[in-house]
Parts: sequence; C-alpha cells; structure tokens
Amino acid sequence: MAAQIISLESVVSNSSQPPLASHAGTPLGQPKLPDWLRVKTGKARQTVETDAHLKELGIVTVCEEARCPNIGECWSHATATFMICGDKCTRACAFCNVKTERPNALDPTEPQRVAAAAQRLNLKYVVVTSVDRDDLPDGGSAHWVAVMQAVRAALPEAKLEVLTPDFKGASQQYLRVAAERPDVYNHNIETVPRLYQVARRGSKYKRSLGLLREVKAFDPAIKTKSGLMTGLGESKEEIVEVLHDLKAHGVDFVTMGQYLRPSPRHLPVSRYYHPDEFAELKHIGESLGFAMVASGPFVRSSYHAGEDFHRAQS
Repeated sequence: MAAQIISLESVVSNSSQPPLASHAGTPLGQPKLPDWLRVKTGKARQTVETDAHLKELGIVTVCEEARCPNIGECWSHATATFMICGDKCTRACAFCNVKTERPNALDPTEPQRVAAAAQRLNLKYVVVTSVDRDDLPDGGSAHWVAVMQAVRAALPEAKLEVLTPDFKGASQQYLRVAAERPDVYNHNIETVPRLYQVARRGSKYKRSLGLLREVKAFDPAIKTKSGLMTGLGESKEEIVEVLHDLKAHGVDFVTMGQYLRPSPRHLPVSRYYHPDEFAELKHIGESLGFAMVASGPFVRSSYHAGEDFHRAQS
C-alpha cells in the first residue's frame, strides 16, 4: 500500500473528557484547519509490524501517548520514540495528551525491553523521552541511565538522543544523564515565557534555559537541542526572542512546529502558521547560527531527528 495523504481531522479526534475549566483568557474556539495540514499515513504493512513489535515488548511511545500526527509516517519506516518511566505524568501541561495521574513504580525490566525494541527495529538513531517523575527523589535519572546503558550495549553503533524533563532544576540529576554522553541532549522550551503559566504550569522558562546551558558546559561535545510550538498565542517577536535566548545558552539544534490540539479539553489553537512563516522562522534561526533548524507545521522534536543530526554534521 503506497503512502497516503489524509486530513488531520481524521487523526485528531474529539475526546469524551470534559474541557479544562479555564485557559487564562484563551478563546474557547479555534480556527478551521487549513488545507496544508495533511498528514502522511505511510505503508500499512510496516506500520502494523512496528506496532506488533512494540506491543509484544510492552513499549510505551510518545508517538501514541502524545497523539503525534506523524505516527503513520514514522512507524511505516520502523521508527518510534520511546517514552520511559511509565505512561503517567506528574505534571499537567495544558497542551499535552499524556495522562496526568499518580505514576506506577518504575519497571526494572524497561531498560532491557527498550533496548530489545531498538534492536528489533534496527534503529541507527534512537530517541528516548520520558514523563515527568516529580514523585521520585531523583526524578527518574537513575532509570534514565539504565535505559541509556542498555540501548548502548544492544546497539553500540547507534546514535542516541535523549529528550528529558527538567528534573525540577536539580543539576545533579540531569548531569547524571549527560554523563552517559548522549549524542544529543534535548530539552524542549515549548513556548514563550509569557505563556508558561497558561501552557506549562510547573515548569520555569529560566530553569529550562539553565539546564541547556549546564549540559553544554558539562560536555561541549554533546549537541544540545530544544523545540517550541507555534499557535498558542505567542507573537513572532516573542519566538525570535526565545531563539536568541536558546542561542545565548549554547543550544545547537532547534525545532519549531505547529501546536495541534489533541482534544477539546486541551488549549485551543490560537492560529495556524502558514508554511511560508515556518520558512521565515527557519531562516531567522539559521541566521543566528544554529547548526540545525527544523521548522514546519508537522515538525516535532524527534521527527526526522536522525536525518537532521547527520545533516548538521556534514
């Protein structure tokens, strides 16, 4: 079956959960989906095979939990982003579809299962992320290390990108992860400072910038990466200010993509950026000197991450 292009409306469906009570003045409606928002489904057979491997090993992916619009395309190429430390998050970001509940205990078999999945999919570039585990004294950092070591043992030639939470600003925890020398250390800034209390309660803009700066200072050979969403009510000027801040804090790679509301209980979209606007943001980022800038409606942190990494090295 050849790759298909389908409407996003058939991917992002409504939820039966009640809407959030307040979004600090954000309008309850959202603009109509524009014509350029069409997702690729990929080849059905390979997508089914990828799904079967992941389910057999009990793997959680951010592809499913966050309802990523690129899941069909990525899974059809036997690529997935692993989400560790469970599927329940201790924070409740107003844009994120991951469940906010009391998390279960960490599963000691997860590192080997993730490594086995990466090996089965024959990944040359492995991306691992996690929920926030503010309930744990170390934020889950020791578990992160175990996963990274297992993946490296199973696939010593593969590149490894980690996308971590902020560990509540505890540098000993995120530097413990950095000490495993991932090829890329990613931590998403997500949005502009003005919208943090609306979209990212429990996180702090300066704390996230500090994490990125400290990881780069800890080992300049590690490529640092961050991403932000458009369409939450920010201005272009605010995005450019964030890009300046990221550059000033030593970030190498930047991703920018359109926020897509996963359900009616999440923040509505303020507006949809045109592809030409993403092209302009990409140009601005490149002019600031970032080694890699990915900017487009469907760009996500791990979307084509391997290709972007290798492109930045050439």
